[in-house]
Amino acid sequence: MQKELLHSKVDEFEEAMKDMYLIFKVDDQFYGIEIKYVIEIIGLLPITYVPNQEEYVKGIINLRGKIIPVIDARMRLSKPQKEYNERTCVIVTSIDDFLAGIIVDHVSEVAVINKDQISPLPQTYEKVDERFFRGVASLNERLVLILDCETFVKPDRINL
Repeated sequence: MQKELLHSKVDEFEEAMKDMYLIFKVDDQFYGIEIKYVIEIIGLLPITYVPNQEEYVKGIINLRGKIIPVIDARMRLSKPQKEYNERTCVIVTSIDDFLAGIIVDHVSEVAVINKDQISPLPQTYEKVDERFFRGVASLNERLVLILDCETFVKPDRINL
């Protein structure tokens, strides 16, 4: 009985979370990732550089005893580098037990975006790495690029 109740509650929770996205800003653009991947949002911690990584892999942080890699969203998205400031934060994500942090300019909100609100990206940009994107959504009169968190966060190569 308790096991069935627990499974029921888990199913309800997953259903409630399915259309929720964490919206964040990098440069002048808003991006969103499914909330189911987000563990927490933290301030910027000291980053330990690890050599021989992709340029966007900034290094590792110690998050309460867990050592996790952090990637710079600006660099992953081929945006110009910018000095970190008081609004810079790290979105800690979990994908198939792979923990990683994403450094972003700032987090904006959690929003509900239904699947029918997400449109494919137009085929007008030569350098868009489409594997990172699930589409684009209009939210409160601004465009939000929806990231595929699994391909965005899991680096092409990590040698930790």
